[in-house]
Amino acid sequence: MMEKLIDVPRRGVAGIAGLLVLAGMIMLTAMGESTMQPLSSSAPEREFSAGRALEHLGRFAAEPRPLGSPAADRARDYLVGQLRSEGLKVEVQRAVGARSASGLATFGRVDNIVATLPGTDPTGTVMIAAHYDSAAMGPGASDDGAAVAAMLETVRALRTQGDLRNDLVFLMTDGEEDGVLGAEAFVREHPLAGRGGVLLNWEARGVGGPSLMFETSRNNARLVETFAEAVPHPRGDSSMVELYRMLPNNTDFTPLIGAGFTGMNFAYIERSSRYHTADDSIANLDRGSLQHHGSNMLALARTLGDATLPDLTSDGDATYFRVLGSMVTYPGYLVRPLAALAVLSLAGLTLLARRRGLVSIPRVLAGAASATLPLGLSAVLAQGMWELLVAWRPAYDTMGGLLHRPLAYQAAVAALAGVALLSWYLPLRRRIGPAALAAGALAWPAALGVLCAWAAPGAAFVFTLPVLFCALGGLTALLLPRFPAWRVAAISCGAVASALLLPALARNALDGMGLALGGAGALVFAVFGLTVLPIAELPLPDPRRGLSRHAAVAAPSIAVVLAMALVGLGLAVDRFDEGHPRRTHLAYVMDADTGVARWVSADVDPAGWTRRYVSGRDVESLPAGYARGELWTGPAQAIRAGEPRVSVLSRNGNSGSGDSGDRGDRGDRGDRGDRGDTVTLRVTAGRAVRGVTLRVDHPITVATASVGGSGPVAVAVTGVRTGIWPGEVRFRALPPGGAEITLRVPGTDRVRVTAIAETYGLSTVPGYVPRPPGLVASTREDGDLIAVTRTYDL
Repeated sequence: MMEKLIDVPRRGVAGIAGLLVLAGMIMLTAMGESTMQPLSSSAPEREFSAGRALEHLGRFAAEPRPLGSPAADRARDYLVGQLRSEGLKVEVQRAVGARSASGLATFGRVDNIVATLPGTDPTGTVMIAAHYDSAAMGPGASDDGAAVAAMLETVRALRTQGDLRNDLVFLMTDGEEDGVLGAEAFVREHPLAGRGGVLLNWEARGVGGPSLMFETSRNNARLVETFAEAVPHPRGDSSMVELYRMLPNNTDFTPLIGAGFTGMNFAYIERSSRYHTADDSIANLDRGSLQHHGSNMLALARTLGDATLPDLTSDGDATYFRVLGSMVTYPGYLVRPLAALAVLSLAGLTLLARRRGLVSIPRVLAGAASATLPLGLSAVLAQGMWELLVAWRPAYDTMGGLLHRPLAYQAAVAALAGVALLSWYLPLRRRIGPAALAAGALAWPAALGVLCAWAAPGAAFVFTLPVLFCALGGLTALLLPRFPAWRVAAISCGAVASALLLPALARNALDGMGLALGGAGALVFAVFGLTVLPIAELPLPDPRRGLSRHAAVAAPSIAVVLAMALVGLGLAVDRFDEGHPRRTHLAYVMDADTGVARWVSADVDPAGWTRRYVSGRDVESLPAGYARGELWTGPAQAIRAGEPRVSVLSRNGNSGSGDSGDRGDRGDRGDRGDRGDTVTLRVTAGRAVRGVTLRVDHPITVATASVGGSGPVAVAVTGVRTGIWPGEVRFRALPPGGAEITLRVPGTDRVRVTAIAETYGLSTVPGYVPRPPGLVASTREDGDLIAVTRTYDL
């Protein structure tokens, strides 16, 4: 197309200028996503201060506080005291939370903190929620201590002004890390859950970056409008909302929204290599991220606290995204017309180009069909790069693709997308023609825009708007008088939408999902490349002469070399050290039936420290039903530790007589004729035990738990656990008196159960030496535990 639009001698200069414009747009977009400047403790009283919030954070988030731990109790007491000192009505909801997953039922005794600030003339309830428990492996300064500290500072700032119109409820949940147990219990039992209202939930999946509004309830149009107008620095876009709705992940937001709330979910996600590790600490927390969290929280609390909440009801979702410092929003009813307009504009460009003799319909169709090659190849190359990285540096496997310094690798993903594009475009530009390839390539983002318009409307803008602006830019260039600069400007302006939207989406995909799913980011980079082909064509020689074979091979080869150089740079820069530690998994497992103890690690390639404890692959000596996946093991000294005890209370309503002290081969007592496929157990363990896991040799369909006056709570279980035994039940924060657990195991009146009592920490095990600097515990849930097992035939 460009060979007839612009004089050949000027094309190189025009192309370079156009590419520089696009690069500038990408840089401006990246710079606009920085965090806020944190305010010190001396900031004005009405303002949110990260400095003041940090003072709270240091009081409760300096150590891990998993569900049921003494540290969690201390955090609860501190938070309750602070909220009461501000004059709020505070209660602690003690309950049993429950959750089911494939083949798994999880229960836990939780202590939710519910603080209320009554309104003067409420039109409803505004609920601000975060969880105060942390993962067992780290202090959770970001996940989710920063949000909890922000809640305390927000309460303080609100109390400096007059009362708000609406009721404000500050919900600090317990047990989120074990399966949103606190939120589930709140929804099931607390009267405030039935009142509904507007929910603002706060999370973190890293230790830095801007606070993103990444999830909403359905029919979010008025909420998004309020968000965009109320907060000083709105971040996030509706494509995140659609993506998150498709993922199996959940936060407290999921059960709370299910109870009837409308609302928004916020998180920062950068530097996610620290997530759920000992490095999720106050020292590593980005103060600007805390400031952004809190400033948004305070602004929304004030705005929604004085709003007429029923007026926020909508009948559809909004599309929203940020461009050059401004939040753009438009209603959902425009999504499908815009997708159709993009397709029509592309069709109009194709027909006009055909009329001018630049393309033929068969060539455009050939261009569209062939464009599947760079799309697929880019994803394959990126995934292949990750597999090679893991093979070269096996410790990356424990990182889940979330690396400490991934920038060079992310640039390599972009370079590999360039390899795929050049390998496709250069050989075909003479045979099919640049114009036909460019028009055909736009068919793919146009089709994705149409697909999203129906299946995921909030994400449609990412594809629809680039196609629309590129097509309109091409139409303008064809219709303008023969002034080359104007035509280049028209095409460049058309491609600006792509530069503003698609690279940012690729970066979010790489930051959020990591390099283990780098193919998703590479695919987005490839789509971006398809939309800017007319500008990329400008520096190339006249297609009628074509490129020499050497040039056609040299360009993608240079891109390959660049990608390899970037991978090499990544390997050199992203080395593990004290500031950027490697993860390693280690557990102590003792079979109380045999007295045999073993060290266990699930690392692919254990670190030197870990190899002090494990030396082989012998899993035969591990307790029945314990081993899942490939494990390293080594001998360990038996110790005295909290043991699980399981006794049968009833079978199908008939009392049983199993003795909790019996070994598996002696636990089969009583009249077998009374037994059925439902069995009720009393499960106890020592005082220091964090909880008990029951692994069952048959699938479970229903599990029920009760503790003292709480419960019974029942959950349906579908599917099976992957591994040796298909059913599993967990009870976290098991009280000294134990719990009653009922299992329904259809199709059998005899089951085998391995009970595992789990205690935090390995320091009491003989021969244990703490990890040296440069190593942290992995995020695997059974790491750094003393696990003592007994097996029962029931």
